[in-house]
Amino acid sequence: MSTLLVPYYEHPSVRPAEWDAIVAAAPRLYGVVLNPASGPGEAPDPAFAEVAARLRAAGTRVLGYADTDYGRRPHADVARDLGRHRAWYGTDGAFLDQVAAGVEEFAHYRHLASAAWAAGYTTITLNHGTEPHPCYARVADLLVTFEGDWTAYRAGPRRPWPGTGARVCHLVHGVPAGVDLAATARERGASVHCAVPGTGDHPWGTLPHTLEPRR
Repeated sequence: MSTLLVPYYEHPSVRPAEWDAIVAAAPRLYGVVLNPASGPGEAPDPAFAEVAARLRAAGTRVLGYADTDYGRRPHADVARDLGRHRAWYGTDGAFLDQVAAGVEEFAHYRHLASAAWAAGYTTITLNHGTEPHPCYARVADLLVTFEGDWTAYRAGPRRPWPGTGARVCHLVHGVPAGVDLAATARERGASVHCAVPGTGDHPWGTLPHTLEPRR
């Protein structure tokens, strides 16, 4: 079972070797998050279109990134981003970021999921970054119930998320080389994960140690 989700937010023309390494690892991946400009951008980017086509040909999911601002971003704006991702990059999965976790916002995300399905998406990932209300599993294939640094992850709850109906993912940055996050994530109920060494404001500009290209 493919267990690695890769959110890699660097341009293919700037980091071609890293993108080559991601494509080469396709059989091991749950999917790759495509994020040209904090979303699809205002026009198609040929470099991202090319790498998306290579990823699809290699057999991995390509997830289009859309920020939801914890339910504050208008439905139409998020739906527009998802439509552009499908039209420009052929994404088959949606990665909704900054997703609210409370039951009060669930109706908003149910409508966004309906828009994603109507646009042709086959999988939906919701990045709460924390444990959400179990109702969100009704509209998602994958729930990110932790996003944060290695120090916080080690100190966090060791029990599995109590919800059912969707796979669980943990995204951890600042992870030292040699750490087997997959084993720790499984113990905490996450069958999908990503562990990168990056820190600071842009940790997802680094790859997991296991994917780093040889120089």
